[in-house]
Amino acid sequence: MLRVAVPIDVSAVARTASAAFALATPLRVADLLAAAVVEALGPRAPQDKRERVVTNTLDGLSSGAFVVEIDGRVYCDPEDVAVCSGTATLRFFRRRALHAA
Repeated sequence: MLRVAVPIDVSAVARTASAAFALATPLRVADLLAAAVVEALGPRAPQDKRERVVTNTLDGLSSGAFVVEIDGRVYCDPEDVAVCSGTATLRFFRRRALHAA
């Protein structure tokens, strides 16, 4: 399980004049996965390693090798949008493990 800080989209709040975007931020699953990889590897990991792991993670999600649960909702496509606030909790599940249960 990984926890990722979710930024507030200040430009969306200003554009729409709606406080709703200050409370919850819509983010692509791919962006959340990239942030989770950076969080898991740590700040001292080499940039090329971060890029490789992000690419492999997105490829695995796209190919169906695993799914990711973000704040209790399951996502299978990196282009899906998750709405999060504060921190997002990500959990990864292999597809085979889901079918066995």
